[in-house]
Formats: sequence, structure tokens, C-alpha cells
Amino acid sequence: MTIKTALMGAVASLALAPMAMADGHEGERGRDGDLRIIYWQAVSIMNPYLSGGTKDLEAASLVIEPLGRYDPQGNLVPYLAAEIPTVANGGVSEDLTSITWTLQEGLLWSDGTPVTSRDVQFSWEYCTAEGGGCAQAAKFEGVTSVDIVDDLTVTVNFGAPTPNPYGPFMGAQSPIIQAAQFAECLGPRAPECTDANFGPIGTGPFVVTEFRTNDVVSFEANENYRDPNRPAFATATLKGGGDALAAGRAVLQTGEFDYAWNLQLAPEVISDMSEGGVGTPISAFGSLVERIEINLTNPSSDLEEGIRSTAEAPHPFLTDPAVREAMSIAIDRELLVEIGYGQAGRATCNLVPAPAIYASDNTACLTQDIDRANALLDEAGYADTDGDGVRETADGQPLSILYQTSTNAVRQDFQALIKEFWAEIGIETELRNIDASVFFGGDPGSPDTFQRFYADVEMYANNFDGTDPQAYLGAYLCDKAPRPDSQWQGENINRFCDPAYDAMWAELAQTGDLNERGRIGAALNDMLTADSNVIIPLVDRGRVSAHANTLGGVVLNTWDSELWNAADWYRAAE
Repeated sequence: MTIKTALMGAVASLALAPMAMADGHEGERGRDGDLRIIYWQAVSIMNPYLSGGTKDLEAASLVIEPLGRYDPQGNLVPYLAAEIPTVANGGVSEDLTSITWTLQEGLLWSDGTPVTSRDVQFSWEYCTAEGGGCAQAAKFEGVTSVDIVDDLTVTVNFGAPTPNPYGPFMGAQSPIIQAAQFAECLGPRAPECTDANFGPIGTGPFVVTEFRTNDVVSFEANENYRDPNRPAFATATLKGGGDALAAGRAVLQTGEFDYAWNLQLAPEVISDMSEGGVGTPISAFGSLVERIEINLTNPSSDLEEGIRSTAEAPHPFLTDPAVREAMSIAIDRELLVEIGYGQAGRATCNLVPAPAIYASDNTACLTQDIDRANALLDEAGYADTDGDGVRETADGQPLSILYQTSTNAVRQDFQALIKEFWAEIGIETELRNIDASVFFGGDPGSPDTFQRFYADVEMYANNFDGTDPQAYLGAYLCDKAPRPDSQWQGENINRFCDPAYDAMWAELAQTGDLNERGRIGAALNDMLTADSNVIIPLVDRGRVSAHANTLGGVVLNTWDSELWNAADWYRAAE
């Protein structure tokens, strides 16, 4: 089946019904008091276009929304749009070079003004503005224009046939922002618009009433939300900070909070806490991969700002494929799964582990091979000439690296083990952990963000909206590397640049046959992992969160924001 065929049939049949309130629960807006949510990674900003951090994207999804979302099965469902455009309904052009979206009638921003096609067009202009940095730029790759047809209709035009036209404005990573609020925030001025970035005017079920950076966000029900019976909660509190253990306890044991996100904890810890009887763990697999990103540029503090961790300063030894391969095969992934995730994790060699059609069959990294890793480094000429246990380059520089990640018990356990593995092959490792709220924040002035990457390697996990990894793989195009002139925004964290990769991605973007798309997607995955080890995948992680037994309507979604249907949540009887 081709994507064009799918667009003519399956998508249309799955995407047109409005979302229903769980269990048929109805009543007036605000009837259930306060909703209490805890994210142990605190929110830094409420603008997804200025942050790649999942905690920021998900918090923002309570306020600003896309034209369509993905449901828990990966189906496309309309939100601000009246329907999902397809070839069959005329929304996608026969030549696949454009997609036309029509907004629902009567939509209002939370300030009471109408939502129009100009807001959709502006959202594209905002992310692609000259001199700016957009964390979601890959969503708009190939878009040549967004044209206004009428007050409720826009056409997104692509420079070539685009079998998957659902990158722009689909999912929590690509929402619609209000043109009036962000009009003076284009390009280099984007990070300066604090009021808009912390309190966007939105169409979602809640509006921000107070924002405390890296701490707590307070919300109240949006009185202009399109469904008069939703949300059930009058207010919401999203508390951040602390750690995953405290977040889990707050829902599963003490009942202080209603929902805890991303319980990155050892499986026995979650099991023990769930015996408290006041909350329920929930889990599902998607495309979330814990991995190590290799910095191909030099992060040394000896270099001046603007040169450090940019393409102008290649890394002194991590640019060598032999070093990266040795680092990968020295790791015992099965042990990492055992200590960190149990049944909620699977060892993987892939950046894209799902859907199955895009998953490479590469399993070579799954067997730890210290002997082979040492042989690779010997053959490449890295020797320990002074007997201190650390190999050196030909010019005498030790293979010594800084390995950073966010503060989390499982991640620190991983760091300690991997440091031991790398010591066995003569690589010295300094460990650093950074508060997750800062590490995953989008502050262009902070030296500690994962985008700026002032370390040799760093570890984290993220995933992609929906079930098609095209935009996700597009993050590693040459022009997506964070740079000083992009306010350090950009998804190409390791500064990878391969014209062959860019060309193959362009082929994926124009390929309609699903099996062929799967083949190309798997090949792109391998170029980043098995072929080059620029990315070292570790664990295919199941998403694990928890909700209070008194919180109804929760449906865990691994293909979009976990808070995707918060408008449907309600207080259930005990």
C-alpha cells in the first residue's frame, strides 16, 4: 500500500469522529476542583518552538494546540481542524505537493478573539523566521509557503511531492500560536518575549495564571474552550522539580498529586510504591529510546564562545568511527535494562525502534565485546604510553571525556556502569549530572542545556509525534545543528553532517510506498547508529507514568503528549 492510498481511505475513516469523554462522564466546566500534576523535570518555558524538552512540550499542550493530534493507536485525529485532510476528501492534492486545512468554525483564543487562518500561517513564519532558532524546524522541512485561502482555510505548499504531509501543525511539537501575541517576537527577538513564552494565549482547556520558571505552573479552565462541559477541573497545578522517586510517591503512596509523569525508576521501586493502593502505574511502548549522543565538535572550555561545540572545531578523537564503535560495543545493554527498567525496557541498537516497519534488524551492538573494542582502538593507534590506564591520541592527548546527563537515579546508575565499561578499554570518563529542568530547558544563555552540549557525550531519551519518523530523522540534517546564531536551538544535537544522509532523507520525504519508506527509514537509522555510532542507543524504554485512582479519563499516549486528552480528565468516585 502507498501512503497516497492510505490517505484516500484509512486515515479518513479513522480521523473524523470527535473525541468522546471517557466513560460518558459529563457535567459543567470546573465542577471537579483542582487537578494536581507532578513532573519531576520542571517546566522552563511554555513555547515548544523554543524548547526541545519533553516536559516543556507537554506542559504547553495544556494551553496551545495543533490542527490535529495522534491518538494512542497512532491514528490522526482533528483538534483545531474540522477534519484531517486526505486525497479522498480533497484536502491533499493529487500530486502530493500541498495540504489544505480548514479550521473548525467558532474557535476562540482564550482572550476571546477568533482563531483564523492567519494564526496558522504565522506559526510557520515564526518557526522559520530569519535569524531565529526553532526547536521544531524539522517539522517544516520542505515547506515553501503557507497560503491563506480564507479566514478558516490555509494551504501548506511543499517544494516537491510529499507523501507524508502531516509534519506541520500535527502533534504537540507543532502547535498553533496566536499571531497577535507573538507578532513582535520573530527571529532573534523570540527568546526576549518572556510574557508570551511563559503565558501563551491558547485554545486548549487551560490558561496560565502564574508561571514560576523551573518550579510550578498554575492554570485555570479556559472559559472560551470550544466544549462548554470541559475541562472538568476549574484549576490545574503542574509542579516540577525533585526526582522521579518523590513524584511516584506523591501519586502512588501519599495521594498528594493526581498524575505523575515519566517514572524513570527501577521496576521493583514502582511495584513497591503501587502497593500503597491510592494510585495506578500505567505503561506502554512507543519510540522512546535512552541513548548516548556523541559530540562531533570540541566542547573544550579553552575555546572561545562561538567556536566551542560548533562545526568550526572538530572533536580531537570522537570524530574517529573506531573510537565510537569501541565505546558502543563495550556497553552491556542487557545489564542496563536489568538494573534500570526490567520489563519496561528492551535493549536496542536502534534510534527508531517502532513502528516495526521502520525498525532496523541490526542487533550487532546487543552483545558486549570488550576484546573487540580494545582491538579496534589498538588498530586505530590509540595506545596507553604512560601506563596510567588511559589511551592517548598520536599527539599525546588522553582519551578523556566528560559524560553528562540529567539528574536521575537510573541515569546515574547507567553513568557509573558505562564509566566502568569504558575504563576497560582505556577511556577515562568524568561524570556530570545537571538538574533536568535546566538540562532540558531552552534558555539560550545557559551553558548547561543538552542543545548547547558543552560535554563530549550526553545521555537522554526523546521520541517523535505520530507513527512516521520522517521529521524525527530530519532532525539530523546538516542545517539542524544548534549554533550561536540560532540561539542554540536545533535538533541535530551531535552536529552530525553527511550529504549522503541528507540526500537519503530527501528520498524518504518523496517516497510514497510504505514498504519502501520503511526500508529508507531503517537505512537512515543505521547511518546514525550501526554504520557510524554517532548515536549509541541503549534501551527502548516503555513509557511509565501513574495516576490517582480518583482520576478518570486518563489514556496513556506514547505517540503524542501524555496530556493530550487532559480536557477529558475528571474526578472519579472513590
